[in-house]
Amino acid sequence: MSALPDRALVRISAQERAVSFFANESREQLRGAYREVWRKRREGLPLQALETQIADVIAAHPEYHGLLQDEAALRQEFALDGGRENPFLHLGLHLALREQIATDRPAGIARLRQRLVALAGSEHAAEHRMIEVLASVLSEAQSSGLQAQDAVYLERLRRL
Repeated sequence: MSALPDRALVRISAQERAVSFFANESREQLRGAYREVWRKRREGLPLQALETQIADVIAAHPEYHGLLQDEAALRQEFALDGGRENPFLHLGLHLALREQIATDRPAGIARLRQRLVALAGSEHAAEHRMIEVLASVLSEAQSSGLQAQDAVYLERLRRL
């Protein structure tokens, strides 16, 4: 996919700069951030804008709630080849897709999402179909060592 001039996944105000979820964090730190956001949501504590987005994605996945309350899950391994799905990757793909839709990058993805919501019957079901495509395009790019192509990604989404 083409690089964005602003590499931030979401716009973060000066007040929120202390909240770092993506840059220079280890796997355990990133997973701990998801866990902490979910704890704050459950306890009714105030959330920053990015935390609210993360909590909303987590809330849509009740199958992960217990896992996010288990500190041992921060160190758990998840298979990439047909094994148990990595819930942290899954949640991250939702966040990445939502950022793409919010910025309409690649151009046209927001319109495609609208069509897929109508076909799938819900926003969440449409997102799941879309993140399957996103994951496959990213996986292929990683395997080939080449950059993912917007045109390929959008064409696969159109075929859904």
